Amino acid sequence: MSAPKKVFGIILAGGEGKRLMPLTADRAKPAVPFGGQYRLIDFAISNLINSGLRQIVVLTQYKSHSLDRHISQTWRMSALLDSYVTSVPAQQRLGKRWFSGSADAILQSMNLINDEKPDIVVVIGADHVYRMDFRQMLEAHIESGAKATVAGIRQPLALASQFGVIDADAESGRIKQFLEKPTDIAGLEDSPHEVLASMGNYIFDADALIAAVEADGESPTSGHDMGGDIVPYFVDRGEAGYYDMQQNDVPGSSPRDRSYWRDVGTIDSFFDAHRDLISTLPVFNLYNMEWPIHSQAVNSPPAKFVRDSVGRIGNAIDSIVSLGSVLSGTHLERSVVGPWTLAGGGSTITDSVVFDHVQVGQGARIHRAILDKNVVLADGATVGVDRERDLARGFTVTESGITVVGKGVFIER
Repeated sequence: MSAPKKVFGIILAGGEGKRLMPLTADRAKPAVPFGGQYRLIDFAISNLINSGLRQIVVLTQYKSHSLDRHISQTWRMSALLDSYVTSVPAQQRLGKRWFSGSADAILQSMNLINDEKPDIVVVIGADHVYRMDFRQMLEAHIESGAKATVAGIRQPLALASQFGVIDADAESGRIKQFLEKPTDIAGLEDSPHEVLASMGNYIFDADALIAAVEADGESPTSGHDMGGDIVPYFVDRGEAGYYDMQQNDVPGSSPRDRSYWRDVGTIDSFFDAHRDLISTLPVFNLYNMEWPIHSQAVNSPPAKFVRDSVGRIGNAIDSIVSLGSVLSGTHLERSVVGPWTLAGGGSTITDSVVFDHVQVGQGARIHRAILDKNVVLADGATVGVDRERDLARGFTVTESGITVVGKGVFIER
């Protein structure tokens, strides 16, 4: 019987997240709150931990303090078993420069791989919402004999131009081409209306990954990107396999959320992903205890719903309310409310995402809005009700009409 493979996990968390501004004005994209009590990074780490990985590094770069603090406070593993989740900032080991791409981030952090000496390296992104059992992908990678395996998720053909697309050879299990945001491509043989989009999750034989990123680092024409440069390197050598997420069977998943995956890289996709959480039969089920999404335990009392000072009774419909929040005579509908939110009498919150420590004054109205932490609405104030007024106040308003208010803003009536 052969010895088990040693597997090392790398999470790429160094992106700026410009398309999520102003939510990323003061924090890294993976540190953005999601679903009330979580951070985006929690989904990536939870998937690796639930898959049995116990040595995980998170490569950080921009505005990383909030992310570093969250990881250090939340993800404490047993040192007795040599287990850890740790954030590693850009170390400038190859010169006084930042990471110039995701592949360069690994090249500049090669000491981490050399120290652990793994057989296999799992490399994933830090800002997608999904569940995945990487053990199953690892088994497929080892059995295939490929040096690199790319995880793919089926997406509508009409959206192919938004993704890196895998042109797969079903017979050999290899990737024929890796196409970056193609505008003209045929669908899958077994599903002509779909393509296999890269999830940004990869598995490599460790020695092959080292050779690839070192060669890439010496190329003056490379963009030093995992998807744009490293995957094509393996494709050209006939050494890149693919893994169809449709094969992945996560414990506790339902047919409705079995292959759920969302890239929440824009305000609209971030907003839509929250809407996937709140229906009676959610498209993404946070309550799957067989594959839990772990996060920091919030030291707070339960959420409370009470009458307001004049006896008005509020209600909460199709919504998530986090610990520590108190809603007094508030109408809450199709919304996600973060910890320690206080809402006064006669206020309404509809079709919105509210982060932690938000204060909503009496009679205030929030509609189709995202409010960052510590936002305060005066009595009678509104957000998302009058587009032109929101724009005049300097708020971000998307083309679809979602208003975003940055951290710590006071909103007058």
